[in-house]
Amino acid sequence: MKIIATNKKATFDFFILEKMEAGIELKGSEVKSIRAGRVNLKDSFVKIIQGEAFLFQAHISTLGTTNPYYKPDEKRPRKLLLHRKEIDKLFGKSQVSGMSIVALKLYFNAKNKAKLEIALAKGKNLHDKRESLKEKIQNREIAQALKEHWR
Repeated sequence: MKIIATNKKATFDFFILEKMEAGIELKGSEVKSIRAGRVNLKDSFVKIIQGEAFLFQAHISTLGTTNPYYKPDEKRPRKLLLHRKEIDKLFGKSQVSGMSIVALKLYFNAKNKAKLEIALAKGKNLHDKRESLKEKIQNREIAQALKEHWR
């Protein structure tokens, strides 16, 4: 599994409750752009519209070698490939207030297919974000102390 892009902002802004893997429908030149690592998932989210899941605000840049007459929109909505049961489950849980579906990672699996890891998430408050920053700093200090101790 080769991870292409991660959404670090999602783990900072949300409590991740449930993760799920989804295929993603791409145009021809977008696959090459993903392989080149020209992807940004920073503000991306998933919406379910008429029984189908779509990824919004994911930025996949076009390559310079792409045909100028055929350049798909870089921030276009992309259809996610999920089973009906998975879509219904996500739709039901996302209707609860404060819940949303966010994109976490974009990667190529063992069969060389582009996959997107999505998660059902609940928004954090400001004090929760401060606590997570404190925990991160404490863990870093502990790791440094252990490293120095074993030298």
